[in-house]
Amino acid sequence: MSGYARGQVLEAASGLLMTRAGLLVAGFRRWKTAVEWLTPVTVTESSPEQLEIDFARALERRLFSAARHLPLGTNCLDQSMTLWWMLRRRGIAGELRFGARKGEARFEAHAWVELGETALDANPGAGNFTKFEPVRIATETRAR
Repeated sequence: MSGYARGQVLEAASGLLMTRAGLLVAGFRRWKTAVEWLTPVTVTESSPEQLEIDFARALERRLFSAARHLPLGTNCLDQSMTLWWMLRRRGIAGELRFGARKGEARFEAHAWVELGETALDANPGAGNFTKFEPVRIATETRAR
């Protein structure tokens, strides 16, 4: 593995730890808002180019490699938010997505990142989840 790839794995591991802590301390809404503020990216209506998709897939593999080797277990939300952040840092506007399905005996929910029509996800069965509409968080201003 090249030094560049090792750097991305280290970035992914630290991002996973920061995301886990951020979600626990601040909650989803505040953490997502903070990530958006810290890593602004221009969203375009055009489809991503194949080069961006290939790069995103490489980041995805490195992130999931880091997640497997961390002593702290991570879940799909931790991993998806970290991958979303890593893409935003590089100017790639992925979409954080959520879905649900009814399993054999239970309700299941899942999070992943989409880049255009491409799902970036370690769970090969993610296509079986019914997607929710994209999460849009409006910033609130309250008069005092």
